[in-house]
Order: sequence, then structure tokens, then C-alpha cells
Amino acid sequence: MTVVKAAAVQISPVLYSRAGTVEKVVRKIRELGEQGVQFAVFPETVVPYYPYFSFVQPPYASAKEHLRLLEEAVTVPSAETDAIGEAAREAHMVVSIGVNERDGGTIYNTQLLFDADGTLIQRRRKITPTYHERMVWGQGDGSGLRATDSAVGRIGQLACWEHYLPLARYALIADGEQIHAAMYPGGFGGPLFAEQNEVSIRQHALESACFVVNATAWLDADQQGQLAQDTGGPVEAFSRGFFTAIVDPEGRVLGEPLTSGEGEVIADLDFELIDRRKRLMDARGHYSRPELLNLQIDRSAVANLHERGTHVAARAGRAIEEDRPTQDR
Repeated sequence: MTVVKAAAVQISPVLYSRAGTVEKVVRKIRELGEQGVQFAVFPETVVPYYPYFSFVQPPYASAKEHLRLLEEAVTVPSAETDAIGEAAREAHMVVSIGVNERDGGTIYNTQLLFDADGTLIQRRRKITPTYHERMVWGQGDGSGLRATDSAVGRIGQLACWEHYLPLARYALIADGEQIHAAMYPGGFGGPLFAEQNEVSIRQHALESACFVVNATAWLDADQQGQLAQDTGGPVEAFSRGFFTAIVDPEGRVLGEPLTSGEGEVIADLDFELIDRRKRLMDARGHYSRPELLNLQIDRSAVANLHERGTHVAARAGRAIEEDRPTQDR
């Protein structure tokens, strides 16, 4: 029988600081490691912070904040990702965390998954940024729509409204995820947003028969006031929409969810519950009808540049033209 001690972490960023937020995350990983936590999920793009400005500012007014985020965004790999990986290794913990990833002049909403030995075993980008986020983030590809083996089991990851994409979720269900890492920004959207988040993650737990560990970020009163001052938006725009929780394969919330303040929800994930649920309803097995309904997915990593050139065939002695990608993710 497999039992995994998991934590859903509700934490605030160090606003406008990549270094400060990473340092805070590293401290939290070490603290959770001392409590015996084996798997932890941190919020969406908590490093360095979610682009709250895009929720309230029109495009022509957002250049200053957009450039500030670009400057503080994370490159992969980097000293920051090394620091998080090292903390995971020291704590013997698998860690899922959301970052703003900078690749050239573009920022991506990226989920990083570190194994218990500190190795970065998945880097996936949100495939379609939501609404206002499209002014800030580029689009990801299908290469990350897969479950990944780790020290605590097979883990799938999705961010925020990707949970409204049934085919994206089914890609992970069909790939046999046992633990699902869900993450949301927190700090905007209001009570309805938090209620919808709860519905989404509980529904995914039921359909996938896996555990869902969901983390949202927290913003304290000073941070809410700072964002309001810097963006010209109302404080209320940054003060609601928090829901951090762990859900079992029956769709039940384990323990008390966090809807305010920093902290974590910690629960034991008993994998026997996965078998009990799937005995009744296995969406990737006996409950599926692939001859009627099936998913076609392109998991190719998309490259921006393909090089067309020539090489001389070793035996034929003739030039052959080829088209090949020159970069991969």
C-alpha cells in the first residue's frame, strides 16, 4: 500500500522580487521537509508573482508593469531553478511550482516539477493563457500534456482554467496520473472564482480517480494596497478568490481548505482509494469506449526555427536536402 504525505501551499510572493520569492519558497520546502511532507504544490506563477496588473490595466497602460515582470521572470535552467531543485533534494520532496518563465522576449506560464532527488523532470507551459493573460504570456504546446513518473507516483499538472478544457484533462487521465497538481493565482475573481475552482478540482478528482493537490497564492493587505497603487485598480480586485485544498478520488475535500492567509493543507494520500474508485469507474479503462470516443493529441515540442540545409550521403556521395528542427523543449 502506498501512502504519500502531501501539502497544498498557500503562500504569498515577495512582490516584484524573483530572488526574494525563490528564497521564501526554498524556506517553505525545507520547513515542509521537516514535517515529513513528500509532495508539495505551490501556486500558479508565484515566482516572481502573478501578472495581476493585466486584470485591471488596459494594454496601452501596462507597459511599465509588463516590462518589470519580464525583468524578474525566471529562465530555465538558472540559479533560481537550481536553488528550488536543491531544496527539493535536501527535503527528499517532489515539488510542483508555477513560474513566469522568460524565453527571449516572451514570458510563459510554466509549471516546473522537481523529483525528490532535485532533478527537473517536467517543464510545461500553459497551452492557452486566459482572457487578460493573453497580453502577457505566450502559448505553450502539447508536450507537457502527460503524466510524469516521480518518487511519489505519476503526476499530471494543469494551471487554472486549463481545468475547463476536458480534452486537456483527459490527456492526463488517459496517461494514468495518480496525483494531479492544480494551481491558481488567487487574489482576484472574487468568491465566485474560488467556488468555481473548487468545483473544477473536485470534478477532476472524480473523473480521473486521482488525488488533486491544489494551491492558490495569497496577497496580504499591504500587497493588495501596493498593487492597487501601482496599477490604479481598486483594492477589491486583488483581495479575493483563494481556495487551497486537497481532494481525494471520491471528490471529497480532505481536511479544511484555506481561503485566507498563508499556510498549507497537509493530508495523507492513500493510493488504495484510487483502486477503489476505478473499480467502479475507470475513465481510461473499463468505463471508456475508445471505439466511439477517443482523443488524438500532438505532443510534439514546437520549435520556432527549422533549419533547411544539405549534407553529403556517406555511401551515395550525393547531396541530400533535409528539414530538421534546431531547438527542442
